[in-house]
Amino acid sequence: MTAGSQVDPLITETADRVFRELCPHEAIQAAEDTGAAEEIWAAFAATGFPWISLPTEQGGSGGSLADALEVLRLAGYHAAPVAAAETGMLGGWLLAGANLELPDGIVTVASSSSIEATATSNGLALTGSLPRVAWANVADRLALLVEVDGQPMVASVPLEACTSTPMTNLAGERRDTVRLEGVEAQAAPAAAGVDAVALRFRGALSRAALMAGAIEKISQLTVSYTTERVQFGRPVARFQAVQQHLVWAAQDAALVRMAAESAGRAASRGPAGFEIASAKLIANQGAARATKACHQAHGAMGMTQEYPLHHYTRRLWSWRKEYGGEREWSRWLGELAVAQGADGLYPLITGGSEAANQTEEHVR
Repeated sequence: MTAGSQVDPLITETADRVFRELCPHEAIQAAEDTGAAEEIWAAFAATGFPWISLPTEQGGSGGSLADALEVLRLAGYHAAPVAAAETGMLGGWLLAGANLELPDGIVTVASSSSIEATATSNGLALTGSLPRVAWANVADRLALLVEVDGQPMVASVPLEACTSTPMTNLAGERRDTVRLEGVEAQAAPAAAGVDAVALRFRGALSRAALMAGAIEKISQLTVSYTTERVQFGRPVARFQAVQQHLVWAAQDAALVRMAAESAGRAASRGPAGFEIASAKLIANQGAARATKACHQAHGAMGMTQEYPLHHYTRRLWSWRKEYGGEREWSRWLGELAVAQGADGLYPLITGGSEAANQTEEHVR
């Protein structure tokens, strides 16, 4: 492994304990019902984990991208109803890269080429509509990536100056439509290499990490349930048909986690379009197979609100559509492979981004 790709075991242990204490079934359900989880966020923020991987000199918690992805994996494993990805790895990353102030509170993120941006003495005046903005109802700032005269700019938008139309995804997580009417925002040029495409890939990596944790959790829930559930005098886990479901879920949990971690290691070294696209596609496909297998093994119990399985499977079906679905990433990877030519396919598969960088611009 390269430097920075190893995760301190203390981060894993602490994040797992914090989420386990903060996110019992009842707390997750309550957050879904109200659209907010102030107590969970406050305790999570007290650890500094929301800002992990961001520079300490800019108000971040330090650490590596691998550390941030591990926290996201555990957030997915515990279905934590907080803006863990948006505050640090996405929105905070944009703000820090543009040398804009990191707020103490929640940050969300968006990118749009349709926002009208007019230069002012203090930054930009922004007008337009942003669909499906994650956690906009509880966020303090919006890190918005816009283009001004062909230059990617990052704007730090006060959400209190915007209007929002409440919406949720399938999991009950808020995805509001945000409207800006001449909202004044601080702005600065985005960091080198940061544009809408880079944000999309980083968002896809964040969702792959969350999904890896959630698939691992539903696999473990299914093993526990089928081991305890007795039918015809023996645990249902001993029936061959049920064992097949358990194997499918377990193999998808292992595969998605490996793909997400491999993509994270590649991203810590530089551009990792091939690895991230592959990881998100694997996560999308694994989520579909694993949720089907786990719900079938649970039977009717898995469909009840009182049982926790739905908190994870509904998140998986929501996250698989965010930052690129199966068709989008399949097409992107297919075009990249074709662009390599017959002699370049094997180096692409074995060398990943090192080979992909040769032609990635053609399929962005």
